[in-house]
Amino acid sequence: MDQQSTQNKRQIARWQVDRVCAVNLEGVAAPIECRLKDLSLKGARVILRHQLPQDAPVKLELALSEDCKFAAEAWVCWHKRIIDANSYGLYFSRIKDKDKEQIHNFMLNNFGRLVYNKWYKDPEKGGGEMQDRRVFSRFPAKMAVKFLGVSPNKEGIAETEDVSAKGIGLVTREELNVHTPLEFWLKVPDQREPLYTRGEVVWSKKAGANKFRAGVNLEKADLTAMSRIIRVI
Repeated sequence: MDQQSTQNKRQIARWQVDRVCAVNLEGVAAPIECRLKDLSLKGARVILRHQLPQDAPVKLELALSEDCKFAAEAWVCWHKRIIDANSYGLYFSRIKDKDKEQIHNFMLNNFGRLVYNKWYKDPEKGGGEMQDRRVFSRFPAKMAVKFLGVSPNKEGIAETEDVSAKGIGLVTREELNVHTPLEFWLKVPDQREPLYTRGEVVWSKKAGANKFRAGVNLEKADLTAMSRIIRVI
């Protein structure tokens, strides 16, 4: 396995660690206890009683052990309320290489077999979650959409099937060609202006009579917009 292939696997591997940790949040005086459910070099799933902002980045320092801490800037990709606590899916929008190495070394020292299975085991022979290559969680959501095809110049209407910070699944009345650039106006049911974004069709297929499904890759990951959508779905 070459170095580039190994690095790609590191970026997508998600490790189920399920351990109690301490997290320092910017603006909060004392460390907060949290349960770290899973961890990767791109993000984490944590459970804590403290409420995190969902429309702004969070600067944090997570202590995995007494001698292993790492810092990151994170965005909340999704949030669920669990009795008296909050479960968050975090995406690390900024993390230094030295802190990635901290995570890497911690996993090797404490979960060596798990790391091996994630990085090197053939997914077709039981590699499990290596098949899940999405950085951002995708949520089912039905919203009306008005779109404009940049080339050719064509207006249309559609409905979202699912959304994430980096992509949208659409149901349309007519087929959209792959590689078509689109401008979108999503009618988010929150009494505010339609949400504007841009993207490109990456796949399209027929789903029935006068019904087509398409996947759109957004031009950039808009975590603020995603937070707005999550609050109403």
